[in-house]
Amino acid sequence: MSSSLSSSLEPFSAATPTATATATTTARRPPVRQSSVSSRLSVAVSTAERGESQNAAGPAIAAQHQIEEEIAKIKRYENEARRVELPATADETDARATDWVKDATQEQLRRKSRRKRHAGLFDSGKLDWRHRLRESYEAAQGWIVVTIIGATIGLNAAFLNIATEWLADIKLGHCTTAFYLNENFCCWGEDNGCADWHPWTGLAPVNYIIYILFAIAFAFTSATLVKSYAPYAAGSGISEIKCIIAGFVMKGFLGRWTLVIKSIALPLAIGSGLSVGKEGPSVHYAVCTGNVISRLFEKYRRNASKTREILSACAAAGVAVAFGSPIGGVLFSLEEMSSYFPLKTMWRSYFCALVATAVLAAMNPFRTGQLVMFQVKYDRSWHFFEVVFYIIIGIFGGLYGALVMKWNLRAQAFRKKYLSNYAILEATMLAAATAIVCFPNGFLRIDMTESMKILFLECEGAEDYQGLCEKEHRLRNIMSLTIATVVRIFFVIISYGCKVPAGIFVPSMAIGASFGRTVGIIVQALHEANPQSVFFSACQPDVPCITPGTYAFLGAGAALSGIMHITVSVVVIMFELTGALTYILPTMIVVGVTKAVSELFGKGGIADRMIWFSGFPYLDNKEDHNFGVPVSQVMMTDVVSIPATGMGFQAVERLLSQDKYQGFPIVEDETHKTLVGYIGRTELRYAVDRAKRERSLSPHAKCIFASPVELDAVTPLSSRPVSVNLDSASSTSIDFSRYVDTTPVSVHPRLPLETVMELFRKIGPRVILIEHRGQLTGLVTVKDCLKYQFKVEAAENPRDDHDVEQSQEQLWGIMRRAAGWVSDKVSNASGGRIRLRDSLDQARSPARQPGGGGQILDGDEDLLDDEGVELANR
Repeated sequence: MSSSLSSSLEPFSAATPTATATATTTARRPPVRQSSVSSRLSVAVSTAERGESQNAAGPAIAAQHQIEEEIAKIKRYENEARRVELPATADETDARATDWVKDATQEQLRRKSRRKRHAGLFDSGKLDWRHRLRESYEAAQGWIVVTIIGATIGLNAAFLNIATEWLADIKLGHCTTAFYLNENFCCWGEDNGCADWHPWTGLAPVNYIIYILFAIAFAFTSATLVKSYAPYAAGSGISEIKCIIAGFVMKGFLGRWTLVIKSIALPLAIGSGLSVGKEGPSVHYAVCTGNVISRLFEKYRRNASKTREILSACAAAGVAVAFGSPIGGVLFSLEEMSSYFPLKTMWRSYFCALVATAVLAAMNPFRTGQLVMFQVKYDRSWHFFEVVFYIIIGIFGGLYGALVMKWNLRAQAFRKKYLSNYAILEATMLAAATAIVCFPNGFLRIDMTESMKILFLECEGAEDYQGLCEKEHRLRNIMSLTIATVVRIFFVIISYGCKVPAGIFVPSMAIGASFGRTVGIIVQALHEANPQSVFFSACQPDVPCITPGTYAFLGAGAALSGIMHITVSVVVIMFELTGALTYILPTMIVVGVTKAVSELFGKGGIADRMIWFSGFPYLDNKEDHNFGVPVSQVMMTDVVSIPATGMGFQAVERLLSQDKYQGFPIVEDETHKTLVGYIGRTELRYAVDRAKRERSLSPHAKCIFASPVELDAVTPLSSRPVSVNLDSASSTSIDFSRYVDTTPVSVHPRLPLETVMELFRKIGPRVILIEHRGQLTGLVTVKDCLKYQFKVEAAENPRDDHDVEQSQEQLWGIMRRAAGWVSDKVSNASGGRIRLRDSLDQARSPARQPGGGGQILDGDEDLLDDEGVELANR
């Protein structure tokens, strides 16, 4: 077996040594005995290799490859057709699952075929330099792809940094020497502005209005681009990418248009002043880049498991360029993004992050040698008495994460239920409200990354923004920072999830930085008021003892850890931002406290909560379950199966006309239900269409899904002859056996549900068949496991959301009355020429509520924007 498949099976075998024995079923009849999961996979590969060696001539293998490519094209066409039907929706997800078992087997066969071809050329003396060059390219192709992707991500990140800074500054003024320069470049070498940078006017109220108008224009443009051209570009994208890496298929989410629109709309959204960040979307556009470029290479276009390695590496590169932290990016991909992360993937992730950060450093977008604006260096140490205040900051980080996740999910539910028809208007109004509220506050007016840069700095020898380091302004700054913290939390809750590219990393870090700086200023004031206190005895005289900037730095790490529920990667990211080894221990203390407090309010960060909210079939490997029930209590028993022989061609077409089935188990006969194999819906559709093209068929022609030889022994798909056996005179039989997977993953009905869920996580089958003594008794999918899990959790933690729904109805009524009042005023002012109320009345009824209690996507649905499931009970 391939190394990737073997490594995926080893953890499962080690963790559950009895799983293989339990999964093995005793056959009712020897010819069709079903073996354990691991042995079946081994048989699949070894038998396929034998079949390949028997067909060394090549035509059969070429024909089989042609069939596989045609089936893959059909799948892509089906998914594209779904997207064409509903072009304006963001959640039209083709929720199919990638079968990692099948992909691993195909990759092993490809490698075996290449080795045999190479050996044959060597034995015949035909192995010339061209073949050696081709083999070298094949071996290095993965590294070539990763290098190209990393360089592209670095270039894109540099462009986005430059564009974002200019858009954020243009709201406040312009450079008289060169309009395209932001304030930092215009006033190069100056700390507090310069004569070349001018506000738009000399009147503060007019500048206030211009600031608001710019914010509205940027948000409107960003939301319009997203809604019109790439609905998938909205939001952060981390939740969906986690599901994609785990095998959940969302066609178009990583496409070219998503990449282009995300790269254009993201700077506009940040420049509008919305309380959203670009670090989460950086992961999305990085993964989009990897997907688009890897699809240019056949090796990755045909194999999803290979593409998964690239996507994991791109996620690491996205975080690396966002924070200037290549090691932190790799750890983030390991800790948060990937459920399957072998050593080879880690090495490629490291290399991709290295290339991306190297290109970003070469571009030097800030002309300071720094990879991010808020990168800072500390040359002072800390004191042990400060641990008390570090613990306070850690507690704040945990409480902040719990508060924002709870209320943001409620805001998301309200948005999905009532505001789905007003995506552009919502983003525009949010930007206007943010600009109106934030402009008077000096720490809210500027860009969040610039705010963190100011809050992180030491006072000595640094820029003094609004008297931040002056004693006489200390009380004013404490009040201003406290207001900034509260206001920013409110706007993060209502802004994250609106239909523009929006992340939550930097807003959370900005909130933590403002709170931490507040704590630092207070501690500094306490020390100056009581310098002789025993508590401050560790401080040296005539030497600055308290550095408020370090508290802001630790507060940013605490808030990031609290909202994402990550630990190790946060510590490494913060270390790489400062380069100060002395502050690793304080960072670990703060993050540890944050993690402990966060766990009191539930497991999983905002990305995991959004997965549950959207209803994606994702099995979280962070949770440990103990249901104490066998899989037979969860499986579907009403299974539509196909007999190996005897079913008429017309009956097969009638079965395919029902869209609710994604595949069919093959049984020896309907009476005994002896399991023979499994065939997917797409494969069967392709087989039927191809048979109809090649020969005219009678509706009563018998379909054969297993030859007599195959009924005697289980053999894999690739070892069968590639031919369709048709009776030349009457077309009385059709052989579809080549399309049947005769080694599906199957388990015993008494196998614990927890073990079955582990099977889904580790080896990733699309479906697991349940058989007892060789007979098919049911099947189970990830969706069935999640349904049972949510049912158990709902029973353990019953909750009545009637009050929440009632309050949402009242809020919606207030919003409609306010909108009606505004529309009447506009109509009166325009003499009746502008009538906004008509458009409001057309959408008076709210959007449909999420599809009924506990909907989980499984591949049968095409979701509209207002569909899904809210799992806030979690």
